[in-house]
Amino acid sequence: MTLRVLRAGVLASVQDLGRAGMQHLAIVPGGAMDRVSHVVANALVGNEGDEATLEIALAGPQLAFERDVLVALHGARFEPQLDDAPMPIARPVLVRAGAKLRVGRAADGAFGYLAAAGGIDVAPVLHSRSTYLPGAFGGLDGRAVAAGSRLPLVAGVAKLSASRYERLRRGGRTRPLGAAAASVRWSAPMLTLPATDPIVVRVVDGVHADAFDAAARAALVDAPWRVLPESNRMGYRLAGPALASTLRRDIVSQSVGLGTVQVPPAGQPIVLMADRQTTGGYPRIAEVISADVALLAQVPPGRSLRFERVSLDHADAAREALARRVRDLTERLRWEYHE
Repeated sequence: MTLRVLRAGVLASVQDLGRAGMQHLAIVPGGAMDRVSHVVANALVGNEGDEATLEIALAGPQLAFERDVLVALHGARFEPQLDDAPMPIARPVLVRAGAKLRVGRAADGAFGYLAAAGGIDVAPVLHSRSTYLPGAFGGLDGRAVAAGSRLPLVAGVAKLSASRYERLRRGGRTRPLGAAAASVRWSAPMLTLPATDPIVVRVVDGVHADAFDAAARAALVDAPWRVLPESNRMGYRLAGPALASTLRRDIVSQSVGLGTVQVPPAGQPIVLMADRQTTGGYPRIAEVISADVALLAQVPPGRSLRFERVSLDHADAAREALARRVRDLTERLRWEYHE
């Protein structure tokens, strides 16, 4: 039982929440770029948060359904077409066997997550189903999906999907979407799409913040930064004023984390993302707070952002507030399935 890929998009790969606890062995955690939307997409189809989804960047693939499957697309605001009719996003949709889904381009944001009832059933590698593209392991043999790829689904996915949709139907708020699908009359909110223009990403000072002169530290938060097309799952490269470091010697490589803002000699920052390296030798001027990493992931190439410097207490409070929002939303979605 599979989803068949008829046409590949810009970049689509199987992802879950990653390989935690192995960075000391030089194995990057990886996983979904926008963990929040990944978790919500899973909850929309009745899954636990760590089931594997299809992460879709910028423009998505075309898929053929070989069985009835309950799916949900959440994250970036795509405008998918199901057999040439609009398919709603941020809702569970029961797609009938034989239907074809064209995800298309993102109208807002960068990464979307297509969840299926039971999850995408690839074999775990080092306790995770996520694809690590630089290392060529995990997911579909360590590679992005391509035309002709088949995304394996759990055994009995049609029966599981029918059972879960029946629970939704008992709530009395479902509706048909033509012959190809059926859905519900409600939707889940988008939690990570930028709500401000310019987009504001909060940071705390990095371990080497004092190694930059006052003008560079001011420019970090005062200047607009544009996300460059060379950005990828390893890091977002930013264009703006050159940030001058006062360091006069090389830095011994140190461990880096998700959201670390490194500054290479040319002075243009790189924000490390899901597939980052485990150590780095460039000075670290700042760290994106954990509550804003998913927001940053949704900034597409060509769009601009600004950084806002905050305190550690502010960062802690923001992390807890986001965790509460995600927890409250997923609990409400579980209630829709009467679980």
